[in-house]
Amino acid sequence: MDRIYIEKGIADHPRTRAILDRHPKSTRIECERYAEVFNPRSQNFRLQKKRPALILAEKHGNSVLPTPPGYSIGSSDNFYFSHMLNCLYDCRYCFLQGMYQSAHFVHFVNYEIFEEQIDEVIRDSEGTACFFSGYDCDSLAMESMTGFAEHFVPFFQERPNACLELRTKSLNTGVLEKCEPAPNIIAAFTLSPDPVAKEFEHGAPSFERRLQRVESLTEQGWIVGLRLDPLIPWPGFEEVYGEMLNQIFERVPSASIHSVTTGGMRFPKAMYDRIVKLYPKDPLFALAEMKTLNGQVAFPPEVERGMLDFVLNRLGEKLPGDKIFEQV
Repeated sequence: MDRIYIEKGIADHPRTRAILDRHPKSTRIECERYAEVFNPRSQNFRLQKKRPALILAEKHGNSVLPTPPGYSIGSSDNFYFSHMLNCLYDCRYCFLQGMYQSAHFVHFVNYEIFEEQIDEVIRDSEGTACFFSGYDCDSLAMESMTGFAEHFVPFFQERPNACLELRTKSLNTGVLEKCEPAPNIIAAFTLSPDPVAKEFEHGAPSFERRLQRVESLTEQGWIVGLRLDPLIPWPGFEEVYGEMLNQIFERVPSASIHSVTTGGMRFPKAMYDRIVKLYPKDPLFALAEMKTLNGQVAFPPEVERGMLDFVLNRLGEKLPGDKIFEQV
């Protein structure tokens, strides 16, 4: 990291000091609150994405929040929490590029606030509460810097009445390989067919390398999640996605799969407009004419439904229905 902004309030936090010790040559800039750097308008997200800075910050207030309706992998109580804002990768379909003004990474070092609020949720839940950690970032991509999984995997291992989803495209699964597999911790990999990944998931590991990591984790006894979203109407969709599914089920035992999610690509209209302004010539939005319905921009309903039906039918041939979730 060339530049690291540091909120004064957490300058002496042990996690802050550890990160700074690993980046001794970085330029360090103090600030009062991360929003001073992260939120100003007229920032160039596309330019910043080439060399983002790191902002070390303190999380305040409600930090463990209910997921949007329909965002579930089987639990009745679903929550998300974000130790980071923004992602190492540059996937063209990602909503983060239309949500934030800045491409800088914000890392909240005070994990204690998450722990306290997670425990509050668990106490108030009648069933098993599920916590999603990869909503505003990739759960594992910057693990070597954040130590997020190293901290929270043992935390959740001690709380078997809750589950943690680590959603990722990363190969940084070393912390899992060093731990005893836990049935309440799900390593959930976003997977796209190889040509889709090459075209739109910039900077992320290839489909083959991600599948190798999924396969390896299941051999060690971990349960995994497969996140086949968003579906992209690539030419020859059924052949391309069909081949991906064949490869997955040839190498990943069905018994090791906790859940599979699939869904279309959609954005609020204002967010979509910002993304297109950033990347006006990107081929993603030319694959099919985008449609606006009820303030949401997506591929045409008949295109999306056709993709979903194909994938859901293929999944249904291999997995019971209670492992398959259509995200809306």
